[in-house]
Amino acid sequence: MTATLVKEASTPPPPAPVDPQRRARRRGRTVALFFVLPALLLLGALVVYPVLFSVGRSFFDASGNTFVGGDNYTEMFRDPATLKAVRNTAIWVVVAPALLTGLGLMLAVLVEKIRWATAFKLLLFMPMAVSFLAAGIIFRLAYDEDPDKGVLNAAAVAVHDSFEGTSTYPTARARDGQGLTAGGDGSYRTDGPVSPGSTTALGLVGVLPGDVPAEAVPASGAASQTAAADELRGVVYLDFTPGGGGEQGRVDTGESGLPEMTVEAVRDGRTVATTTTGPDGAFRFTGLDPGAYELRLPAGNFAPPYDGISWLGPTLVTPAIIGAYLWIWTGFSMVLIGAGLSTLPRDALEAARIDGANEWQIFRKITVPLLAPVLSVVFITLVINVMKVFDLVYIIAPGPVQEDATVLATQMWLVSFGGGNDQGLGSALGVLLLLLVIPAMVFNVRRFRRSQR
Repeated sequence: MTATLVKEASTPPPPAPVDPQRRARRRGRTVALFFVLPALLLLGALVVYPVLFSVGRSFFDASGNTFVGGDNYTEMFRDPATLKAVRNTAIWVVVAPALLTGLGLMLAVLVEKIRWATAFKLLLFMPMAVSFLAAGIIFRLAYDEDPDKGVLNAAAVAVHDSFEGTSTYPTARARDGQGLTAGGDGSYRTDGPVSPGSTTALGLVGVLPGDVPAEAVPASGAASQTAAADELRGVVYLDFTPGGGGEQGRVDTGESGLPEMTVEAVRDGRTVATTTTGPDGAFRFTGLDPGAYELRLPAGNFAPPYDGISWLGPTLVTPAIIGAYLWIWTGFSMVLIGAGLSTLPRDALEAARIDGANEWQIFRKITVPLLAPVLSVVFITLVINVMKVFDLVYIIAPGPVQEDATVLATQMWLVSFGGGNDQGLGSALGVLLLLLVIPAMVFNVRRFRRSQR
């Protein structure tokens, strides 16, 4: 009996039955890990490792051999170029996402009311298919200061000249000692006084052949006319004989008159009469009182032509690049907000219309509040995107104003590889950029999680 008890005590208990559900879960986790492992490896190699390496590299000097602690971070905020990059990045973050979200919202609401909504959305979304490199080249050409190349300046010059006009002879000038003296304001005036009853010849040179109007005729006939006792005659002509010859200061045969030139009669420092030359350059003032006068060719005759706006100058380069960014991303914003707009409860909108609300009240008090989650996601996504903008700034901004347009991403590249060759300081800039992006990313992730719940 004792042996039987010992035998029974030494016999192990039977194994507990395996739960099929637990086995299935374990198998599912294994399969999931198998499929996720390649992505985790790529994420670690392309994201985690570079981030950790950059953080470590930011504590070493340019050579990477000497540990300098936080000196790179201190130097980063002492460098005027870095401070300007921080300022420009702040401008981008404040302006670009707000404008894009507002434009996208307005376009999404308006597109719903047109017949060809799909074609319009496609047209606005097409710039998203253009790379930032190509878009930068396009806008670098569009912003060119030469109106013959830059389409924006060509339009600005056309509008300006339609309202203000332009000078006919921007390169014209008077010969020294030939009867005209240059004024301090760019005008020309006669050396001595002139009186009614006389005829005065005002010769100019330096007029380009293309600037002489087609209706211009020789001035010799007008120069030979005799003035009445109460009138003052004269001629403004090109003091240059084609083919050579002729005498300076005298109207020779074949020398062209300069039409459309403004001439003023001045007495005691006050303009008493104004006229414009005819096709032969002739002008005349009638009804003048006896006495001495001075003839003046105002500076407006010689003003340089309006060349447009310096879009890529130090003042406007950042707004100009933001404009290019808006062209690319407006379609993205419109499509996302339009998708959210299509899910709004139509009964709430119709109820508001039945209650007498107009479209602006519906938009402001119903549409915008209901779209708030979508608008916040679009805004934060664009904030993250503009913090990393590099291509447009680097391509559009010319070399002399590169520093005026720089943002953190371009400054990081310039310091590390674009001539600075200080990868320690460049890594510190990269860490700063990462720290600025993380809060926006966390906010976006939390927003996605709340929307899924």
